[in-house]
Amino acid sequence: MNIKSFLARPYASIIHTRVRKSMMTALADQEAILQYLLKAAATTVFGKAHQFSNIKNYTDFKAAVPVRDYEAMAEYIDRVKNGELNILWKGKPIYLAKTSGTTSGAKYIPISKESIPNHINGARNALLCYMAETGNSDFADGKMIFLSGSPEMERVGGIPTGRLSGIVNHFVPRYLRSNQLPSYETNCIEDWETKLGKIVEETMPENMTLISGIPPWMQMYFDWLSARKEGKKIKELFPELQVIVHGGVNFEPYKAKLLDSLGGHVDMIETFPASEGFFAFQDLPGKEGLLLNTNAGMYFEFIPASEIHSEHPTRLNLSEIKTGVNYALIVSTNAGLWAYNIGDTVRFLSTEPYRLVVTGRIKHFISAFGEHVIGEEVEYAIKNASADCGVRIIEFTIAPKIQVNDGKPYHEWFIEFETPPADITAFATTLNNYLRAKNIYYDDLINGSILQTLKISVMKKNSFIEYMKSIGKLGGQNKVPRLGNDRKLADALEPWVQR
Repeated sequence: MNIKSFLARPYASIIHTRVRKSMMTALADQEAILQYLLKAAATTVFGKAHQFSNIKNYTDFKAAVPVRDYEAMAEYIDRVKNGELNILWKGKPIYLAKTSGTTSGAKYIPISKESIPNHINGARNALLCYMAETGNSDFADGKMIFLSGSPEMERVGGIPTGRLSGIVNHFVPRYLRSNQLPSYETNCIEDWETKLGKIVEETMPENMTLISGIPPWMQMYFDWLSARKEGKKIKELFPELQVIVHGGVNFEPYKAKLLDSLGGHVDMIETFPASEGFFAFQDLPGKEGLLLNTNAGMYFEFIPASEIHSEHPTRLNLSEIKTGVNYALIVSTNAGLWAYNIGDTVRFLSTEPYRLVVTGRIKHFISAFGEHVIGEEVEYAIKNASADCGVRIIEFTIAPKIQVNDGKPYHEWFIEFETPPADITAFATTLNNYLRAKNIYYDDLINGSILQTLKISVMKKNSFIEYMKSIGKLGGQNKVPRLGNDRKLADALEPWVQR
């Protein structure tokens, strides 16, 4: 055991104890955070417009501050981008996190000096709770790779602006810099394939102990490593690899292929980071559910997902939620987001403490016929159908096929297989049955002969990588949407469909 892993243990114990205590005070902490946020932003442009000084409680807050998405907040964010002071939060942000919106182009999310610790400490706490729970701190002595965006910043309204993962890179503690890979120069490369080639070169000879990133790009990194080393498994290349930290997308569709690529046991830590905040992390290794970050400058609200498009949806705070219900996540933060719909849906597994799973995206669904199929349901279906049929999936997306000349409409699944099914028709039937079991509306449409059984379009090798490359979104934090309520993505993927 080296000095870093030795010193990490008592620190992990302190943080672990602090996290455990916060579980017991979640509701009180949330109430205190709401009062703090309102007081701190009372004299901002937004605070004056919404009479923050007159808000006494959550009921008042709901009445005064409507739920907004990015587009609805754009008038305020544009003023922030123009360099104006005291718009959403006191002063001006220390950073703007630039994200790739799937429906509105680039988004600019403010990060304040008060909110940046949330992003840093969330990831830190996930690792330290893992250390405390497992007793394993040895990975702190090896090399750690973070597959992230470029740390180079541009300036918008005088504010440093870049990808969140690049911003966070500037806050890696000095004592870990010698452990961190890739090099700063490699991390600054914008082209993902060029960058990945350099990452492979830099990491192959090293003692890698931790790898962090979004699963599809982590898999691409593994594939490139294996190709350079005549098909060797990752654990053969990095025998001391102990921890993988993942987040950003549901891990299940990628799990089988990633585990096969690893070729040996590695502990997994799931996180729920976003440009708006570090919302939750897996505090119990090997157990389902992420602990909600209830004491980190963010006030959480929840809207039943079935009501999110209603004119007057039900808004609930943490004290009012129930387990087993799909909610849209709404946040107000110490960076100046107010009743902000981040676009993700969650479902609570428990309320003592508050642990949840991420179930999908509000804007990623299919309801062309009233079925309202969501991400959690299709991922459940494909996981179980793949297990039943001995299939491995690389990537997939789904779109409705409405205009059909020779029959009823259907859902079209675009799937790139690692291990294809022996009988594609039988696999489609199995997949369809699992989806019917999960979504009663879809089942009713099949029973009522409104829809026919889903159809599968088999994709060529590397088709989704090539598609993402073609639109300039290869690598980093970019993700392929699982579901579309129209044919835009489906039409764009047509060149890669096997004929």
